[in-house]
Amino acid sequence: MTHKEKRVARWYFGGLSSAFAACCTHPLDLLKVHLQTQQEAKLTLVKMAKNVVKTQGVLALYNGLSASLLRQLTYSTTRFGIYEAVKQKYQPDTFASKVALAAGAGACGGFIGTPGDMVNVRMQNDIKLPKEKRRNYKHALDGLVRVYQEEGVRRLFSGASTATSRAIFMTIGQLSFYDQIKLLLLKSDYFGDTLTTHFLSSLCAGAIATSLTQPLDVLKTRAMSAKPGEFSSVGAIILHTAKLGPMGFFKGYVPAFVRLAPQTILTFVFLEQMRLNFGFLPQGNTHQL
Repeated sequence: MTHKEKRVARWYFGGLSSAFAACCTHPLDLLKVHLQTQQEAKLTLVKMAKNVVKTQGVLALYNGLSASLLRQLTYSTTRFGIYEAVKQKYQPDTFASKVALAAGAGACGGFIGTPGDMVNVRMQNDIKLPKEKRRNYKHALDGLVRVYQEEGVRRLFSGASTATSRAIFMTIGQLSFYDQIKLLLLKSDYFGDTLTTHFLSSLCAGAIATSLTQPLDVLKTRAMSAKPGEFSSVGAIILHTAKLGPMGFFKGYVPAFVRLAPQTILTFVFLEQMRLNFGFLPQGNTHQL
């Protein structure tokens, strides 16, 4: 292992890399939200994209980008930061310990990122509503302030339970599986600490994370986009979604994977490049850059 490859990531690299990746994948995230919130499966991903562009224009695909960035800078910075900090200090050597660490980090990140996530869902879903029913948030911070003023602080954490549960499985699928798959590849004679290894590891992690989180993602999206009082509990949302059959919990799976796969790949590629070029050596402060 070279001197450069021994570097480890700083705690905030994950949040920054996730924000960079979100700028590239936001249109797919927006289409995923639209597919999940339509009760009857009428439009496909391609038809939904054409409909948005035709009625709202190309820039409408980036509606809610500020909220998406806010979400990543809160949610992902927290979960990546906790995971990296604890991993670097205690160096868990088993996959089970990495899964447990990822679960704890994901729970913290999911809860802290809920307000930004809710505003993100609302801003993305806004353009499909009639003009008189749109919330028309100017940007993410305006959305946070208006929700607080108009609906109260508790509404900012609407869907926190499903968002936190989803974040746990997402972080397990992304971080712990990425580390484990990367470790297995590095132990072979065919892979080094290169872009190819980072790409393959993150692609597999993205597929696993999508499969683990899609049902919770559907419930979270419905909870956050619902009108006040529309659903009395998480159970009511589950029953409402179940009317569509088992596949109702996997609505938007294809666009979710199409979004999450490049999101995961770009996040870890950016993260690894930041680690290799701007990370620090764990031996001591004298080696930090």
